[in-house]
Amino acid sequence: MLYSDSSQKFYIGETNNLESRISKHQNHFYSNSFTKIAEDWKIVLTFDCIDREEAIYLENFIKRMKSKTFNNKIIADPSILKDILFKRKS
Repeated sequence: MLYSDSSQKFYIGETNNLESRISKHQNHFYSNSFTKIAEDWKIVLTFDCIDREEAIYLENFIKRMKSKTFNNKIIADPSILKDILFKRKS
């Protein structure tokens, strides 16, 4: 999860190469990307997943919440994401 102070927006995404992905966003490599609205993106949360399916599930879950409050809660306590994944498997 990235955050921009200038736009006061979050960006949620998944990758298997964080450094490369951040660099591409900072340099506007993705021409139609949401991240082109700012140049001060910083990493506020990373979460390791077992596989891409799990990562995409969490990405979509967080995006569906559409909540800065929820985003701030998982930044403060990433174990919430473990609970979400556990409930998914139950």
